Amino acid sequence: MADEGRSGPLSGIGVVVIGDEILSGRRQDRHLAAVAERLAARGLVVDWAQFLPDREVTIVDLLRRSRADGATVFCFGGIGATPDDLTRACAATAFGRPLVRHPEAAALIEAQFGEGAYPKRILMADLPEGADLVPNPFNRVPGFALERHFFLPGFPEMAHAMLDHILAGPLVGLGDAGYVEQSLWLVDTPESELVDLMEAFCAAHPTLRLFSLPVLSTERRLLELGFKGERSEVERAMTALVVALGEREIVAHDQRPE
Repeated sequence: MADEGRSGPLSGIGVVVIGDEILSGRRQDRHLAAVAERLAARGLVVDWAQFLPDREVTIVDLLRRSRADGATVFCFGGIGATPDDLTRACAATAFGRPLVRHPEAAALIEAQFGEGAYPKRILMADLPEGADLVPNPFNRVPGFALERHFFLPGFPEMAHAMLDHILAGPLVGLGDAGYVEQSLWLVDTPESELVDLMEAFCAAHPTLRLFSLPVLSTERRLLELGFKGERSEVERAMTALVVALGEREIVAHDQRPE
């Protein structure tokens, strides 16, 4: 989504992916899935995601709103040194800070590239004043953080290792250790035949979130069915679900059938 929904809330946890190449289809996004996978292990979900063009007014508008709403944001792309890399300057504008050369970031870039840091690579050390650095184990060029907004490169090979650092460091306490997701697999069982059963389980376990995910195949139909929520309640619901399916002579598989 580029410019739509500009007045909507942006609280919770958000993912922002910046780059015309994503919106044009020249590149495929891999960041949203990476964040969602890591949050799921903590009992969390991505509350919203936006894909933005390399357009200053759009980027600044979103960051101002997410900052005002107190969101936690993982922002990917646009922190390089080429003319289409606008994220560093947009973050400075959105957070009301000047763009200044960060001495530690400059030292890291100089150590990595030597004389090759100048005149252009060193521009990646120009960050919003007061920003914290996010270490980059791939090539030592850091990302940066401002008020629970984390700005990472567009390259997944760099960004996802940096994301792991954030979740093990600044956001180590983020999440709910008691949350789990559990599911089972059904073969050639249409969702339509289980709607009444799903409704009954939703009524019996109102604190849980049910999910039903069909997999379309030319050979056979698969259905992943399960619950998300507090561990003990999920376990009770899953045990009861296996019994209920057995009463309908439907075989449940713990793993996806090959």
